Amino acid sequence: MQIRTATADDWPAIYAFYREIMADGQSYAFPEDQSMDEAEPWWMECLPGQSVVAVDGGRIIGSAKMGPNRPGRGAHLATASFLVDPGYRNLGAGRLLGEHVIAWAREQQYRGIQFNAVVETNYAAVHLWQSLGFRILGTVPGAYNHRVHGMVGLHFMFKELG
Repeated sequence: MQIRTATADDWPAIYAFYREIMADGQSYAFPEDQSMDEAEPWWMECLPGQSVVAVDGGRIIGSAKMGPNRPGRGAHLATASFLVDPGYRNLGAGRLLGEHVIAWAREQQYRGIQFNAVVETNYAAVHLWQSLGFRILGTVPGAYNHRVHGMVGLHFMFKELG
């Protein structure tokens, strides 16, 4: 498996699982039922950020997007979002993408990485981020309308990069 910068030609393959994950309603507060054109700016980052893909055997099985968390005086912290094709979970793509984002943020001299909205019932993601050194700094109760569990909290997570 390798991680590489995403190109415009990769978007249709990313969109296939992007659409599935958004429709699932368990991990992202992004609009549902977006067309491919509507969804593209929600995922494909522009400079100073970027989007990457995880490729296994020539197939795109995951993607991440990363960049500054806020403009101006908040631009010293990075943020990121991650997608793994549901048919390819538990193969290490999420961890590899997470490690890539951490290395990228260090290389870009960010002081830390801030995740603004990790769904508290997304146990696999919470566990992964904690195993990579992220801490839960707080949880906003009932901030996410989960398709299965109803109103659940969103974790605010952070990793200092020094």
